Amino acid sequence: MDAEKRKALRNAFGTFMTGVTVVTTLDSAGTPQGFTANSFSSVSLDPALLLVSIDKRSANFATFTESRHFAINVLSAGQQETSNIFAQKIPDRFSLVDWVEADSGVPLLAGSSAWFECELWQVVDAGDHAILIGKVVEFESQGSAGLGYYRGAYFTAQHHMAQGVTA
Repeated sequence: MDAEKRKALRNAFGTFMTGVTVVTTLDSAGTPQGFTANSFSSVSLDPALLLVSIDKRSANFATFTESRHFAINVLSAGQQETSNIFAQKIPDRFSLVDWVEADSGVPLLAGSSAWFECELWQVVDAGDHAILIGKVVEFESQGSAGLGYYRGAYFTAQHHMAQGVTA
């Protein structure tokens, strides 16, 4: 696909409103790693499975596809800066955010709307990405409004929720 068509496809995909997550794990040296992703979805309740995709060109690719555990942190409406930190190539991203260790050691970001601690269930080859399927071993939800992404920009439902507006 040529560059112009690829850009048009990306823009078309961008018409689907998504939530924003930061996916975290530990590398082989025990150093926290993470990236921003909006390609997150629940898969199954029994067993409890979810998925996220990762670009094969990502510097994090080997770490995440070889790790035994990872976490999905669903960002809250006030965490746009956190999303931007993990979307950039910043040497020590975790020094810029508050986080705690899950039982498996993977980082959980403070202030997230929800988090899911997962065991890596399967890695599925999917073109220029891989799909990480995780088995949820622990989770928590704060019930707070999440951070959304639509057509290349952030949005929140927080304002509408405060106004009592529903879909």
